[in-house]
Amino acid sequence: MSSGNRLEGKTAIVTGGASGIGEATSRLFVEQGAQVVIADIDDGKGNALEAELNQNGEVAMYRKLDVTQESRWIEVVDEMMAKWGRLDIVVNNAGMSGAKGRATVEDTIVENWDTVFAVNSTAVMLGTKTAIPAMRKNGGGAVGNVSSIFGIVGSPMGAAYHASKGAARTFSKAAAVQYAPDNIRVNSVHPGFTDTPMTLDIHSQKEIRDARLAMTPMGRLGLPIDIAYGILYLASDEAGWVTGTELVIDGGEIAW
Repeated sequence: MSSGNRLEGKTAIVTGGASGIGEATSRLFVEQGAQVVIADIDDGKGNALEAELNQNGEVAMYRKLDVTQESRWIEVVDEMMAKWGRLDIVVNNAGMSGAKGRATVEDTIVENWDTVFAVNSTAVMLGTKTAIPAMRKNGGGAVGNVSSIFGIVGSPMGAAYHASKGAARTFSKAAAVQYAPDNIRVNSVHPGFTDTPMTLDIHSQKEIRDARLAMTPMGRLGLPIDIAYGILYLASDEAGWVTGTELVIDGGEIAW
């Protein structure tokens, strides 16, 4: 990837920022001139990525963030404002699936449903809510909420995952309408089948991987950087008149 300045002078928080799509986004944002808070719960990966990105200057800081805790969101945003003086971009990327999210409706346990919603949906609201006052101070900003193609279409499994990602999608539209007068743009991003640490257990199973490849017209699974470039566009000034939309990045999977 080449260096650039599409985010020059901007600051960002990327949740789940130490691995997968979040890591690719954190790296890309720094390459494009932004200062980035890598927000995650994995101290080892977060600290390592911070050190790597800061080799040529202080452009990143890792902060441990449980995205379901509003008080911690407030602390991270306050610390960022104290250090860099502004907040331009929030990428609500942290998510979960696993057995808790993949159960059918009949097999869904309420406690598991609540856990999936807390991470995939409520946390999106908390990140957006906490960012709005800070973004107002610098005349606007951009929020990118990472949903999924499963926030648009159904599948034979994953009731909680589908519902939570669908909630993130429609929340993004509501927030976009409500905060457009403040020049705060809110969009959702919908990855298709992508190789990340979260999907490793699924994509390591040959039968499932082959089936997903067969469902993807472009003939390959996505890479984190494929999604990161879409997030970059929505975060940049190039998307200055884009809000309330959903960007599907799926190799054509839901175009069938």
